[in-house]
Amino acid sequence: MADFIQESFDSKSSYFSSNKFKAWIVSLSMGYGHHRAAFPLKDIAFRGMIVSADNYEGIPGKDKMIWKETRDFYEFISKFKKTPLLGNIFFSFFDRFQKILKFYPKRDLSEPNLQLKQTYSLIKKGWGEHLIKKLGSERFYNGFNSKGKYLPFVSTFFTPVFMAEFFNYPGQIYCIVCDSDISRAWAPLYPKKSRIKYFAPTERVVERLKLYGVKSENIFLSGFPLPSENIGIKIPDIGLETLKHDFSYRLLNLDPEKRYFNQYKSLIKGYLGKLPSKSDHVLTLMFAVGGAGVQKSIGFEILKSLELAIRENKIKIILSAGIRKEVKGYFLKKVNKLNLGDFLGKNIEIIFSENKEEYFKDFNDKLRKTDVLWTKPSELSFYAALGIPLIIAPTVGSQEEFNKDWLLKSGFGISQENPKYVNQWLFDWLKKGYFAEACMEGLIEGRKLGAVNIKKVVFQEF
Repeated sequence: MADFIQESFDSKSSYFSSNKFKAWIVSLSMGYGHHRAAFPLKDIAFRGMIVSADNYEGIPGKDKMIWKETRDFYEFISKFKKTPLLGNIFFSFFDRFQKILKFYPKRDLSEPNLQLKQTYSLIKKGWGEHLIKKLGSERFYNGFNSKGKYLPFVSTFFTPVFMAEFFNYPGQIYCIVCDSDISRAWAPLYPKKSRIKYFAPTERVVERLKLYGVKSENIFLSGFPLPSENIGIKIPDIGLETLKHDFSYRLLNLDPEKRYFNQYKSLIKGYLGKLPSKSDHVLTLMFAVGGAGVQKSIGFEILKSLELAIRENKIKIILSAGIRKEVKGYFLKKVNKLNLGDFLGKNIEIIFSENKEEYFKDFNDKLRKTDVLWTKPSELSFYAALGIPLIIAPTVGSQEEFNKDWLLKSGFGISQENPKYVNQWLFDWLKKGYFAEACMEGLIEGRKLGAVNIKKVVFQEF
């Protein structure tokens, strides 16, 4: 196991963006989390494309149907969870099959769970064989090997890497973990015999994989891949210029009475240098809806409660609708219902795009002047490392419970209070310096260089 967090890299790193280093970057089209993790690696993606294992060109109908049924079922239970009484009972029953077991006491957890067995039963029937044979049929010719070499296979979800190993993909196989803790379903059926290598975002994932039976030499503590445009990476020197620039203005908004600054003045100046005299933007809160769109009503409560503050230019609200037209339509309808249409494009903004990559670009751009991110604890939990404090919305699923616990223990986020009264508790927390402390914790303690670390491991072995 290796930890590759460092401030500079050898000369080979400067070639990561060149044509000499490419890999198959494999994700899923369902939800946002796995594709969001793949997006920062697009510069090394063969032919510049991220392969969607569930929706690529030429996918067999039977394979596509299995993926579709999986997605439809997950979205159904996510939405059904909101049904009084029955929703919670039904969701709890489903969640038992993907539940993450308690970490303590430490013990052997290598016995496969039902979800893993079901996944492999479908693979043994041919699910994914077409994808692996298709990707494994191409060789990549570079300046180091005139005969060509099979591309590294890097996936942000466990099922494609299981497929790659089962159907004997000829190159190296890597899996990027997208949560702060994981269930047994992430490790292969026979982990001690497996050649799959893992990129872990947290120390807990490293330890969890070991309990599942994955060999230590196949685990790398990399951090989660964050967007380089929000960091300011300039290989071979990692200066974090963009990150520090944006944070210096954000801190001014999050610590209006300078309670936190006065207490930790030397720490802040040592890390950021001299702060600007005033912020370059009004206090900005972004609310991000998950892939299924089940929590969009929270966005309406935020608008209602902060209506006066919006009108008085005390705050800007960014509503992230993703790629769902119905969520965008819902937000527009609620903005008009509150007679706030004149503030669209000013103190109210809605992020929406037709496709995920355009959405991620817009999202990352708007994030640079976002002071507080309000979202359920999904893969966006790791964005706290950009120095952005999180307000934690209610969880959906066992893995999000663990993400929430990780955020709270790390000091990166705060659980939401009743959204109806956000106009009260939000500004109370600002005055007390809660957000300033959380954003500084994320900036100092959060792992930021996941994408660079992943490339370094993959191409040292390539």
